[in-house]
Amino acid sequence: MSIKLYKKHSVLDAARKRIQYAFDNFEKHYVSFSGGKDSSVMFHLVMEEAIKRNVVVGVLLIDFEAQYKATSDHAMEMFERYADNIDVHWVCLPMALRNAVSNFEPKWICWDEDEKENWVREYPDHPSVITDVNHYPFFQKGMEFEEFIVLFGEWYGGGDLTAAFIGIRCDESLNRFRTIATKRKDMFDKKQFTTKVVDETYNVYPIYDWRTEDIWVYHGMFPNNQHNKIYDLMNMAGVKLSQQRLCQPYGDDQRRGLFLYHILEPETWRKIVARVNGVNSGSLYIQESGSINGNRYITKPDNHTYKSYCELLLSTLPIPTQKHYVNKFKVFLKWWYKRGYDKGIPDEAPRLLESQYLAPSWRRICKTLLRNDYWCKGLRMSQPKSEAYGKYLDIKKAKKKAKVKPFRMSA
Repeated sequence: MSIKLYKKHSVLDAARKRIQYAFDNFEKHYVSFSGGKDSSVMFHLVMEEAIKRNVVVGVLLIDFEAQYKATSDHAMEMFERYADNIDVHWVCLPMALRNAVSNFEPKWICWDEDEKENWVREYPDHPSVITDVNHYPFFQKGMEFEEFIVLFGEWYGGGDLTAAFIGIRCDESLNRFRTIATKRKDMFDKKQFTTKVVDETYNVYPIYDWRTEDIWVYHGMFPNNQHNKIYDLMNMAGVKLSQQRLCQPYGDDQRRGLFLYHILEPETWRKIVARVNGVNSGSLYIQESGSINGNRYITKPDNHTYKSYCELLLSTLPIPTQKHYVNKFKVFLKWWYKRGYDKGIPDEAPRLLESQYLAPSWRRICKTLLRNDYWCKGLRMSQPKSEAYGKYLDIKKAKKKAKVKPFRMSA
């Protein structure tokens, strides 16, 4: 793991040099654009270089349907500004997304035609919008967002050396810092700001060392470079700079910002509530700590152990969700059984060991249920690949066996 080393040149100069390097060394380039503050600044910087070189850059915007109207408006103005130098993929396809505010609907599918009457928005009115599920050869309804972005990169590159510009910053989270800092990854030419994704496609992180303040210093220096106006409203509402984020509203982390829809775009909020189960109550109680949401310290009811409390919580869930958690817990218990807990895990363990995932307990399992932690990340488990991704891998293996490169771009 590396540590931060501050140099004499500014983060703006460093970002421009990284982008120049990517244009010098990669055959194809595309920007992963969300409409958020970070990807917008990165978009401007990449286009600055693309226009100098008079080249076309791909732009991938995955639209989750449930988002601020201001974000769509911002995307429109960005695409209009750089129309001569971009190849836009505004993706409005039915992907599976997490719904962390309900045990009755742990997942939802954006742009699901079966739910069209409840959509938060209609398809954007732009020629680059993609709504045909057959547009990409790898796509299947209900596939995960994380899988789509990997497969898109491979498809877009078509076997050529491809740079995918990603606007993440290390200051946002420890995981993002690790993404950049770790040396246990495949990099391009030993450049720490790159990560190999698949085949000849690499993620490039040109603004990884920027702070939140740097984003707004940039806009102060270049006021004509547009930003999403929803941030102006967040600022007026008193939201801290570090908490001003955009994403699909129902996720495990994003649900903490659900209440902002009510304040910033009341009309959107009405539709956000109607789109999936649990939104209104989720927005009311997500800030609470303790047993309401499993945050920090929890307590068990009188006359209960944490094991019996777990059984009680499970009994309140819908049968499909209940079975999902039971299967996860069986894996957790079996893992610890092989590591010295052959007589079962304790009801409680020292809180420090629990927080560091060094000891199992029924209290940890209860926290998982109270947090609505569907993929049991608090038990050190991860989200599995979807059935769509498995089918794609089978197709890819078959084509590789036949010595045919998959999904090469047409001439």
